[in-house]
Amino acid sequence: MAHESSHIARRPPAWLNATVLLLSSWIFIAALSVRIRADTEVVAVVFPPWWSAKQAFQAAATANAEFIRTTAIPAILVVRPDSHSGLARLHQSGAWFAIDPRAVAACLTLKG
Repeated sequence: MAHESSHIARRPPAWLNATVLLLSSWIFIAALSVRIRADTEVVAVVFPPWWSAKQAFQAAATANAEFIRTTAIPAILVVRPDSHSGLARLHQSGAWFAIDPRAVAACLTLKG
């Protein structure tokens, strides 16, 4: 008795390709908008999200960065790094990365 195997071809849903394209383009545009320009003096520094505001301030002070303002997220500070390898010292003090503060100002600024 021959057993016929029935193979049902499983394809991803039709909306999946469009969703992947939309998300990848959004991520690409977001990455371009937060890049730091070469002539910038002020940056938004992202510390680990589980850090308190006190830990972020202490890390920025350790790197000799001048505090400019806070954001709605305590682990993100806007600072002016020291002119001599300031960004490198911020990374050594625990900062994950630095981004252009103008790109995130609308979303992450505390309203008083």
